[in-house]
Amino acid sequence: MPKGFNIKKFEQILHYIISKCADKPHVGKTVLYKLLYFSDFDFYELNESPLTGESYRKITYGPAPCHFDDAIKKLKEEEKIREFHPKVGAHMQIKFLPIREPELDLLGASEIKHIDATIGKLSGMNANQVVAHTHKDMPVKATKEGCIIDYELVFYRDDMFSVREYDDDCIQGSSRVC
Repeated sequence: MPKGFNIKKFEQILHYIISKCADKPHVGKTVLYKLLYFSDFDFYELNESPLTGESYRKITYGPAPCHFDDAIKKLKEEEKIREFHPKVGAHMQIKFLPIREPELDLLGASEIKHIDATIGKLSGMNANQVVAHTHKDMPVKATKEGCIIDYELVFYRDDMFSVREYDDDCIQGSSRVC
């Protein structure tokens, strides 16, 4: 597991995102991957500390959380969510619905607010749109296919993706606090 990775917190965040997006038709597995990625990487850019510490591997369709399948399996075993496969156009979507309310005892109010902002920004996109969007983010662009994406690359984002306000006398891309 990655250094600082908190599987329980990751499961709580995943369950929370599933519960918040259950009524959104485009939020299947691919969009969930990106909601988790942006929640983690944007949080890191803002706070210089990880939200979950999850590792994300660059795959053809953008960043994929390495422990997603383990977390989904656990949430299903604990009867917190269920999986189903609706047909969307010519494709089968992998979608999840909450059975129970998510536990949030490992999340602070500011973390929940941050996740809600990410959901608000991206959950209206379908899989193709969110994949295209994600491929433009510097951490993804700078990473070779199949490799783990380095969180530090958030400090090299352009204005389209950067979520942090940098002082004029600070150089964007610097990890020092300004």
